[in-house]
Amino acid sequence: MKAVAQRVSQASVTIENETTASIDQGLLILLGIHKEDTDADIEWIVRKIANLRIFEDDNGQMNQDLSAIQGELLVISQFTLIASTKKGNRPSFNAAADPAKGEDYYRRVVAALEETTSKSVKTGVFAADMQVSLVNDGPVTITFDSKNRE
Repeated sequence: MKAVAQRVSQASVTIENETTASIDQGLLILLGIHKEDTDADIEWIVRKIANLRIFEDDNGQMNQDLSAIQGELLVISQFTLIASTKKGNRPSFNAAADPAKGEDYYRRVVAALEETTSKSVKTGVFAADMQVSLVNDGPVTITFDSKNRE
């Protein structure tokens, strides 16, 4: 499982010219599900995102997590995060989960984030053609890979 967490002052997702979800200060999460992901990957990535301390405290240091700033979450499914560019110039998506598993794991991550953060998590629409807009605050962007836990 891979995730890109972006600290945002605002973010939104639009589908067919209609804004379907938006947040103010918080985290925009792009989430890719690998075909070999398990419950352990869900647990790890949710814990990392929920406790990520990338918001500034009173001293201007990145010491606060989402709950400390009363921030919001927007999670967007993005299978292209699982792309392999090892060969040639056309990415391969063979390692991405099939749509049924991808949607199941995406929904499970969202539910686990809601439970862990005690916040309603806004989402895109799985497998939809979405336009995502954001104002990256900082910019601060953190990547996670549950298969390479650095």
